[in-house]
Amino acid sequence: MRHLFVLAACLCAAAPAARSAEPAAPLDRASFSIGAFYTDPRLDFSGDTNYGRIDSSTFHPDHVTLPRVKASLLLGDHQGLDFDYYRYNKDYRPQLSGSTNFNGMPLSGSGALDATLKLDLAQLAYKWWLGEGNDVLGLGAGVAYYHASLDGTASGILNGVSGSAAYEESRSAFAPLLELGWRHAFSPQLRLYADASGIRKAGGSVTGHIYGAALGVEWLFTPSLGLSAEYAASKIKLDRNSNNSDLNYRLQGPAVFLKLRW
Repeated sequence: MRHLFVLAACLCAAAPAARSAEPAAPLDRASFSIGAFYTDPRLDFSGDTNYGRIDSSTFHPDHVTLPRVKASLLLGDHQGLDFDYYRYNKDYRPQLSGSTNFNGMPLSGSGALDATLKLDLAQLAYKWWLGEGNDVLGLGAGVAYYHASLDGTASGILNGVSGSAAYEESRSAFAPLLELGWRHAFSPQLRLYADASGIRKAGGSVTGHIYGAALGVEWLFTPSLGLSAEYAASKIKLDRNSNNSDLNYRLQGPAVFLKLRW
Protein backbone atom coordinates (compact mmCIF):
# COMPACT_ATOMS: atom_id res chain seq x y z
CA MET A 1 0.00 0.00 0.00
CA ARG A 2 2.99 2.31 0.55
CA HIS A 3 3.53 2.40 -3.22
CA LEU A 4 -0.03 3.63 -3.81
CA PHE A 5 0.52 6.55 -1.43
CA VAL A 6 3.74 7.45 -3.25
CA LEU A 7 1.83 7.49 -6.55
CA ALA A 8 -0.88 9.67 -4.99
CA ALA A 9 1.72 12.18 -3.81
CA CYS A 10 3.15 12.25 -7.33
CA LEU A 11 -0.23 13.39 -8.67
CA CYS A 12 0.29 16.76 -7.01
CA ALA A 13 4.00 17.02 -7.83
CA ALA A 14 3.42 16.26 -11.51
CA ALA A 15 0.63 18.80 -12.01
CA PRO A 16 2.70 21.53 -13.74
CA ALA A 17 4.07 19.07 -16.31
CA ALA A 18 0.55 17.87 -17.20
CA ARG A 19 -0.76 21.22 -18.43
CA SER A 20 -1.99 21.67 -21.99
CA ALA A 21 -5.20 23.33 -23.20
CA GLU A 22 -8.06 23.89 -20.78
CA PRO A 23 -9.96 20.67 -19.90
CA ALA A 24 -13.76 20.33 -19.85
CA ALA A 25 -15.53 22.57 -17.32
CA PRO A 26 -16.30 19.83 -14.72
CA LEU A 27 -12.65 18.66 -14.54
CA ASP A 28 -9.66 19.98 -12.60
CA ARG A 29 -6.15 19.92 -13.95
CA ALA A 30 -5.08 18.55 -10.55
CA SER A 31 -6.70 18.34 -7.12
CA PHE A 32 -6.21 17.02 -3.59
CA SER A 33 -9.13 16.51 -1.17
CA ILE A 34 -9.11 15.62 2.51
CA GLY A 35 -12.24 15.00 4.54
CA ALA A 36 -14.33 12.85 6.83
CA PHE A 37 -16.75 10.01 6.08
CA TYR A 38 -19.52 9.77 8.75
CA THR A 39 -20.74 6.23 8.34
CA ASP A 40 -23.41 3.91 9.68
CA PRO A 41 -21.62 0.51 9.62
CA ARG A 42 -23.23 -2.94 9.55
CA LEU A 43 -20.98 -5.94 10.09
CA ASP A 44 -21.11 -9.70 10.33
CA PHE A 45 -18.37 -12.29 10.62
CA SER A 46 -18.25 -16.08 10.76
CA GLY A 47 -15.45 -18.62 10.73
CA ASP A 48 -14.24 -21.97 12.03
CA THR A 49 -11.58 -21.93 14.75
CA ASN A 50 -9.91 -24.49 17.01
CA TYR A 51 -12.52 -23.59 19.62
CA GLY A 52 -15.63 -23.92 17.49
CA ARG A 53 -17.33 -21.58 15.05
CA ILE A 54 -17.62 -17.84 15.60
CA ASP A 55 -20.76 -16.32 14.13
CA SER A 56 -21.49 -12.70 15.02
CA SER A 57 -24.75 -12.42 13.03
CA THR A 58 -25.52 -8.88 11.81
CA PHE A 59 -24.05 -6.31 14.19
CA HIS A 60 -24.83 -2.60 14.05
CA PRO A 61 -22.12 -0.53 15.84
CA ASP A 62 -22.41 3.17 16.59
CA HIS A 63 -21.78 5.73 13.88
CA VAL A 64 -18.11 6.47 13.30
CA THR A 65 -16.17 9.19 11.45
CA LEU A 66 -13.46 7.90 9.09
CA PRO A 67 -10.64 9.94 7.51
CA ARG A 68 -10.72 9.92 3.70
CA VAL A 69 -8.30 11.25 1.07
CA LYS A 70 -8.76 11.75 -2.68
CA ALA A 71 -6.45 13.05 -5.42
CA SER A 72 -6.66 13.43 -9.19
CA LEU A 73 -4.41 14.50 -12.05
CA LEU A 74 -5.21 15.04 -15.71
CA LEU A 75 -2.66 13.85 -18.27
CA GLY A 76 -3.61 15.96 -21.25
CA ASP A 77 -7.28 16.93 -21.49
CA HIS A 78 -9.11 13.58 -21.51
CA GLN A 79 -7.03 11.10 -19.49
CA GLY A 80 -5.76 11.06 -15.94
CA LEU A 81 -5.22 9.33 -12.60
CA ASP A 82 -7.63 9.11 -9.66
CA PHE A 83 -6.70 8.03 -6.11
CA ASP A 84 -8.98 7.29 -3.14
CA TYR A 85 -8.16 6.03 0.39
CA TYR A 86 -10.00 5.51 3.67
CA ARG A 87 -9.48 3.55 6.87
CA TYR A 88 -11.95 1.96 9.28
CA ASN A 89 -10.71 1.15 12.79
CA LYS A 90 -13.17 0.41 15.58
CA ASP A 91 -13.73 -1.84 18.59
CA TYR A 92 -16.92 -3.85 18.68
CA ARG A 93 -18.54 -6.45 20.92
CA PRO A 94 -21.18 -8.54 19.16
CA GLN A 95 -22.95 -11.53 20.66
CA LEU A 96 -21.85 -14.84 19.17
CA SER A 97 -23.74 -18.03 18.42
CA GLY A 98 -23.52 -21.00 16.12
CA SER A 99 -22.29 -24.55 15.64
CA THR A 100 -19.72 -26.45 13.60
CA ASN A 101 -17.86 -29.77 13.40
CA PHE A 102 -14.21 -29.87 14.48
CA ASN A 103 -12.15 -33.07 14.18
CA GLY A 104 -15.33 -35.09 13.88
CA MET A 105 -16.83 -33.58 17.05
CA PRO A 106 -19.98 -31.44 16.88
CA LEU A 107 -19.49 -28.10 18.63
CA SER A 108 -22.01 -25.41 19.51
CA GLY A 109 -22.18 -22.46 21.85
CA SER A 110 -22.80 -18.78 22.47
CA GLY A 111 -20.95 -15.87 23.99
CA ALA A 112 -19.36 -12.54 23.08
CA LEU A 113 -16.42 -11.26 21.06
CA ASP A 114 -14.34 -8.35 22.36
CA ALA A 115 -12.56 -7.37 19.13
CA THR A 116 -11.00 -4.65 16.99
CA LEU A 117 -11.84 -4.51 13.29
CA LYS A 118 -9.53 -2.62 10.91
CA LEU A 119 -9.92 -2.00 7.20
CA ASP A 120 -7.62 -0.10 4.84
CA LEU A 121 -8.82 0.44 1.27
CA ALA A 122 -6.78 2.28 -1.38
CA GLN A 123 -7.70 2.63 -5.07
CA LEU A 124 -5.68 3.96 -8.01
CA ALA A 125 -7.30 4.13 -11.46
CA TYR A 126 -6.37 5.40 -14.91
CA LYS A 127 -9.39 7.24 -16.32
CA TRP A 128 -10.58 8.23 -19.78
CA TRP A 129 -12.94 11.23 -19.78
CA LEU A 130 -15.42 11.39 -22.67
CA GLY A 131 -17.28 14.56 -23.57
CA GLU A 132 -16.82 18.32 -23.79
CA GLY A 133 -18.46 21.38 -22.31
CA ASN A 134 -20.42 20.93 -19.08
CA ASP A 135 -20.83 17.12 -19.05
CA VAL A 136 -18.20 14.37 -19.06
CA LEU A 137 -18.31 10.61 -18.53
CA GLY A 138 -15.28 8.79 -17.11
CA LEU A 139 -14.27 5.15 -17.60
CA GLY A 140 -11.47 3.87 -15.39
CA ALA A 141 -9.37 0.76 -14.75
CA GLY A 142 -6.68 0.21 -12.18
CA VAL A 143 -5.69 -1.58 -9.00
CA ALA A 144 -7.00 -1.64 -5.44
CA TYR A 145 -5.30 -2.70 -2.22
CA TYR A 146 -7.24 -3.81 0.81
CA HIS A 147 -6.22 -5.05 4.24
CA ALA A 148 -8.80 -6.26 6.76
CA SER A 149 -8.03 -7.61 10.21
CA LEU A 150 -10.09 -8.80 13.17
CA ASP A 151 -8.48 -9.66 16.50
CA GLY A 152 -9.79 -10.06 20.02
CA THR A 153 -11.04 -12.53 22.59
CA ALA A 154 -14.10 -14.77 22.31
CA SER A 155 -15.71 -15.87 25.57
CA GLY A 156 -18.81 -17.85 26.41
CA ILE A 157 -20.11 -21.37 26.67
CA LEU A 158 -18.99 -24.12 24.27
CA ASN A 159 -20.79 -27.49 24.53
CA GLY A 160 -21.88 -26.51 28.03
CA VAL A 161 -18.37 -25.54 29.22
CA SER A 162 -17.41 -21.92 29.97
CA GLY A 163 -14.14 -20.60 28.54
CA SER A 164 -12.38 -18.00 26.43
CA ALA A 165 -9.92 -17.93 23.56
CA ALA A 166 -7.95 -15.36 21.61
CA TYR A 167 -8.80 -14.97 17.93
CA GLU A 168 -7.01 -13.21 15.08
CA GLU A 169 -7.88 -12.99 11.39
CA SER A 170 -6.08 -10.91 8.76
CA ARG A 171 -6.57 -10.63 4.99
CA SER A 172 -4.92 -8.39 2.41
CA ALA A 173 -4.51 -8.42 -1.36
CA PHE A 174 -4.24 -6.40 -4.55
CA ALA A 175 -7.19 -6.73 -6.92
CA PRO A 176 -8.31 -5.32 -10.29
CA LEU A 177 -10.49 -2.21 -10.18
CA LEU A 178 -13.12 -0.76 -12.54
CA GLU A 179 -14.56 2.75 -12.14
CA LEU A 180 -17.33 4.81 -13.70
CA GLY A 181 -17.75 8.55 -13.16
CA TRP A 182 -19.95 11.43 -14.30
CA ARG A 183 -19.39 15.18 -13.85
CA HIS A 184 -21.65 18.17 -14.61
CA ALA A 185 -20.80 21.86 -14.22
CA PHE A 186 -23.74 24.17 -13.51
CA SER A 187 -21.32 27.12 -13.39
CA PRO A 188 -17.60 27.66 -12.79
CA GLN A 189 -18.34 27.49 -9.05
CA LEU A 190 -20.96 24.71 -8.78
CA ARG A 191 -20.69 21.08 -9.92
CA LEU A 192 -22.52 17.78 -9.51
CA TYR A 193 -20.80 14.39 -9.64
CA ALA A 194 -21.47 10.65 -9.33
CA ASP A 195 -18.97 7.80 -8.99
CA ALA A 196 -19.17 4.00 -8.88
CA SER A 197 -16.44 1.37 -8.50
CA GLY A 198 -16.12 -2.39 -8.38
CA ILE A 199 -13.29 -4.60 -7.09
CA ARG A 200 -13.31 -8.38 -7.48
CA LYS A 201 -10.70 -10.78 -6.10
CA ALA A 202 -10.89 -14.29 -7.56
CA GLY A 203 -8.53 -17.17 -6.87
CA GLY A 204 -6.08 -17.68 -4.04
CA SER A 205 -6.81 -18.16 -0.36
CA VAL A 206 -8.92 -14.98 -0.15
CA THR A 207 -11.76 -14.16 -2.55
CA GLY A 208 -14.50 -11.57 -2.54
CA HIS A 209 -15.70 -8.25 -3.88
CA ILE A 210 -15.97 -4.60 -2.88
CA TYR A 211 -18.52 -2.24 -4.44
CA GLY A 212 -18.73 1.51 -3.88
CA ALA A 213 -20.84 4.47 -5.04
CA ALA A 214 -21.13 8.18 -4.26
CA LEU A 215 -23.30 11.14 -5.29
CA GLY A 216 -22.12 14.64 -4.42
CA VAL A 217 -22.07 18.36 -5.04
CA GLU A 218 -19.05 20.65 -5.14
CA TRP A 219 -18.80 24.40 -4.46
CA LEU A 220 -15.63 26.29 -5.45
CA PHE A 221 -15.47 29.46 -3.37
CA THR A 222 -12.08 30.49 -4.81
CA PRO A 223 -10.20 29.36 -7.93
CA SER A 224 -7.96 27.19 -5.72
CA LEU A 225 -10.23 26.05 -2.87
CA GLY A 226 -13.58 24.34 -2.66
CA LEU A 227 -15.89 22.22 -0.54
CA SER A 228 -17.66 19.04 -1.58
CA ALA A 229 -20.38 17.06 0.16
CA GLU A 230 -21.51 13.58 -0.88
CA TYR A 231 -23.44 10.53 0.22
CA ALA A 232 -21.33 7.39 -0.18
CA ALA A 233 -21.81 3.66 0.31
CA SER A 234 -19.47 0.65 0.23
CA LYS A 235 -20.35 -3.05 0.39
CA ILE A 236 -17.50 -5.42 1.22
CA LYS A 237 -17.47 -9.23 1.22
CA LEU A 238 -14.29 -11.24 1.82
CA ASP A 239 -14.05 -15.03 2.08
CA ARG A 240 -11.10 -17.06 3.34
CA ASN A 241 -11.20 -20.62 2.08
CA SER A 242 -8.73 -22.11 4.56
CA ASN A 243 -11.07 -21.80 7.56
CA ASN A 244 -14.44 -21.33 5.86
CA SER A 245 -14.72 -17.74 7.13
CA ASP A 246 -16.73 -14.81 5.81
CA LEU A 247 -16.32 -11.12 6.58
CA ASN A 248 -19.12 -8.84 5.39
CA TYR A 249 -19.70 -5.21 6.14
CA ARG A 250 -21.45 -2.22 4.71
CA LEU A 251 -20.47 1.41 5.22
CA GLN A 252 -22.80 4.22 4.21
CA GLY A 253 -23.31 7.85 5.10
CA PRO A 254 -22.38 11.47 4.27
CA ALA A 255 -18.85 12.74 3.64
CA VAL A 256 -17.43 16.28 3.48
CA PHE A 257 -14.12 17.32 1.86
CA LEU A 258 -11.92 20.38 1.65
CA LYS A 259 -10.48 20.50 -1.86
CA LEU A 260 -7.27 22.13 -3.09
CA ARG A 261 -7.17 22.49 -6.89
CA TRP A 262 -4.97 24.01 -9.57
